[in-house]
Amino acid sequence: MDVLQRLRDGYAPRQSGQPGREESSPVSERNVTSKFVYDFTEGNKDLKDLLGGKGANLAEMTNLGLPVPPGFTITTEACKVYLDSGAEPSELRDEVSAHLDALEQHMGKRLGQPDDPLLVSVRSGAKFSMPGMMDTVLNIGLSDESVAGLAAQAGDERFAWDSYRRLIQMFGKTVLGVDGELFEEALDEAKRAKGATSDLDLGAEDLHGLVDDFKAIVAKQAGREFPQDPREQMDLAVRAVFDSWNTDRAKLYRRQERIPGDLGTAVNVCSMVFGNLGPDSGTGVAFTRDPASGHQGVYGDYLQNAQGEDVVAGIRNTVPLADLEGLDASSYNQLMQIMETLETHYKDLCDIEFTIERGKLWMLQTRVGKRTAAAAFRIATQLVDQGLIDEAEALQRVNGAQLAQLMFPRFSEDAKSERIGWGIAASPGAAVGKAVFDSYTAVKWSRSGEKVILIRRETNPDDLDGMIASEGILTSRGGKTSHAAVVARGMGKTCVCGAEELEVDTKRRRMTAPGGIVVEEGDLVSIDGSTGKVYLGEVPVVPSPVVEYFEGRMHAGADDADELVAAVHRIMAYADRVRRLRVRANADNAEDANRARRFGAQGIGLCRTEHMFLGERRELVERLILADTDTEREEALGALLPLQKADFIELFESMDGLPVTVRLLDPPLHEFLPDITELSVRVALAESRRDANENDLRLLQAVHKLHEQNPMLGLRGVRLGLVIPGLFAMQVRAIAEAAAHRKNAKGDPRPEIMIPLVGTVQELEIVRDEAETVIAEVQAATGTDLKLTLGTMIELPRAALTAGQIAEAAEFFSFGTNDLTQTVWGFSRDDVEASFFTAYLEKGIFGVSPFETIDRDGVGALVRSACEAGRATRPDLKLGVCGEHGGDPESVHFFHEVGLDYVSCSPFRIPVARLEAGRAAALNKAGSDSR
Repeated sequence: MDVLQRLRDGYAPRQSGQPGREESSPVSERNVTSKFVYDFTEGNKDLKDLLGGKGANLAEMTNLGLPVPPGFTITTEACKVYLDSGAEPSELRDEVSAHLDALEQHMGKRLGQPDDPLLVSVRSGAKFSMPGMMDTVLNIGLSDESVAGLAAQAGDERFAWDSYRRLIQMFGKTVLGVDGELFEEALDEAKRAKGATSDLDLGAEDLHGLVDDFKAIVAKQAGREFPQDPREQMDLAVRAVFDSWNTDRAKLYRRQERIPGDLGTAVNVCSMVFGNLGPDSGTGVAFTRDPASGHQGVYGDYLQNAQGEDVVAGIRNTVPLADLEGLDASSYNQLMQIMETLETHYKDLCDIEFTIERGKLWMLQTRVGKRTAAAAFRIATQLVDQGLIDEAEALQRVNGAQLAQLMFPRFSEDAKSERIGWGIAASPGAAVGKAVFDSYTAVKWSRSGEKVILIRRETNPDDLDGMIASEGILTSRGGKTSHAAVVARGMGKTCVCGAEELEVDTKRRRMTAPGGIVVEEGDLVSIDGSTGKVYLGEVPVVPSPVVEYFEGRMHAGADDADELVAAVHRIMAYADRVRRLRVRANADNAEDANRARRFGAQGIGLCRTEHMFLGERRELVERLILADTDTEREEALGALLPLQKADFIELFESMDGLPVTVRLLDPPLHEFLPDITELSVRVALAESRRDANENDLRLLQAVHKLHEQNPMLGLRGVRLGLVIPGLFAMQVRAIAEAAAHRKNAKGDPRPEIMIPLVGTVQELEIVRDEAETVIAEVQAATGTDLKLTLGTMIELPRAALTAGQIAEAAEFFSFGTNDLTQTVWGFSRDDVEASFFTAYLEKGIFGVSPFETIDRDGVGALVRSACEAGRATRPDLKLGVCGEHGGDPESVHFFHEVGLDYVSCSPFRIPVARLEAGRAAALNKAGSDSR
């Protein structure tokens, strides 16, 4: 019995409408580890680790009885062996041969046979979608000998030669490394010679000549002839797909999307179906819902007489998918039914690639589609309403990064700006920047601090670094499924595609709009990814409706409420119901505190008192630090006390009934002392004129005495409080008196006093004793019973390692993960981010900056151990975090995992932290339920 028959006997595909297979898998663990090739009739959508996303979903569609061209998948395990050793597994060739033989028997033709050739595509397929980042080769099996057989079988000589030139072009660029521009230039020359504007205008004879030109390019540039052996074509293409996993563009995309670099890619070998067989054929991409807005309807692009890469590359403008109904009603109706089947089965927005070959519909791919942030929230709530998912699953379908995108400003509708173009709204947002026409310039200008808009006729994978560097992307060709649109949506970048009225000239670095308006490189342009409008100059922006909702200026549920706001409201309400972590704000004044409370803050987790003494008050701290006598010091403290008290009264009023954690003064000295260089120059100039100021001379001596080579590791935090008598006592008194004032006004102040930069319990004990004395004095003087808690920041490795001892004197810990990251890694954030972080990210040493997302293995390990040791000493120890990691989505999940009570972050990140805290709780519950 042949291989394919055995596979079909063992894994007969279900007919459409049969129940799903999530409950069991026909592929056993033994099979997973003992073979490298799987037929499409094997596996299912849950085997993405092994078969990649494309292969797993091809298998799933086959199981559903959908029209999938037969083929097989080479696993990611084979890719890993190849990448590790430089050679394919020894068993792979025989396994591929067995599956190829079975495929040939099923199709009744052999790969590349002269009279009726079987042709196949070789396509990449990693676990996670990486659109356009890895390689594909179509029409493998064509040669000088078999092209005539294909023409005879198809009854279309032009089609055969068009397919052959496509193979040589893709194979030359992808497999042999030939510059793709050389093929494009030859194609353009052929069109000019014919007087044609489209490749569709080239006849069989023209394409025959183009094939000869392409083969000559390959021979010259690659140093070898285009291979005529079809099996050699396929084997080389498979290796090229494996190699494409480690191309610069693929690695850059993985870093951007935080995809692990050790997954490898599967390779899918699929029998070809042809969309370039004439007007009754074509290819397209469809979405079960609009990936830009989330609205239900018919969304996608279709291109007659074309192959799949034509749609994605955007080299010819497509027609809307709805137009297919008029071109081929039967295929259109069948596609609509399949789309409904797939969305119901996957319970999500599906992205579908299809080809129609002379009226016969074929499904080439499906996956859960990338979507914009707005679409993600809308779709999640729609699916709940349709009964396909529950609220817990809806919460997992969105994330904090998407919510942050929705909080970005948008263009003002009232602005009187000059619209110069109108394209397809491919990825929403309001982007303003200087026009650039190539990726190199986009990156260069961006690194110099310029905001840029990348403008291209169409983008390709080589433009990825420029797309990342840009505020937004504008193309004159392509649609919602073009490379630019798909990649931009995945990255959350603003994108307008297919602005046909704009003529983009990349060589002259200019864009011409109707009416003769010329946009030169460096001119400001604005693009609106929500409407597709393109403007000359800078368009004013207004707050996002989502921010207005959080600010209380838009009420979800009102008659005129925006559908998006309503969706955000529903998901946020559920997140708040299920989350365990409380969310506080980092706020130093009443304005920030009030905003934070509107955004849902449950208190202040960090009030940095040194920020209260910037500007005009800076001189008072300078006087205190430089005081030579007790009298000078007491005068400075006396001046500071009422200012501090007034500040705290405002904060306690804003956060009445909620905790306010006040960090005592923690200034690196250099921030409050005169600049030593400027002061030295001033004194030197004065001395040269012999009119030196005695005060300046005295000041210079004092600054020299206190000057530190590394202020961040010097006299600051608790050290400053111990060295300058009365400093912390003054602040504690201001806090206590403000709390008493608020309480006597029938308020409910809940201050928490935090001692910074503690490294040993003895430091904390000394400050605590002093603070308790001051608090008792204030209580006696005001006749109030104050409940102030005292704790510390854990921001030094030693503090984390001795947390059990420190907890004896602390009622709470707040992890200062910014400083803890600096001291654990041994680098200064301000210095290293500009010097070597870029190189570390490019080399893969960092997957992401440790200041952006917490380093779980290093910094995180100290946080975890400190939590455990602290609570072993004091079971009721309150635990929080107040570094900016408190608003980072991935870090919030870690803090939930280690058992913190709250996270604290800047006011505008509070909704993100609330959402992610809910997601962490829901994910943890789902994991517990599954066990």
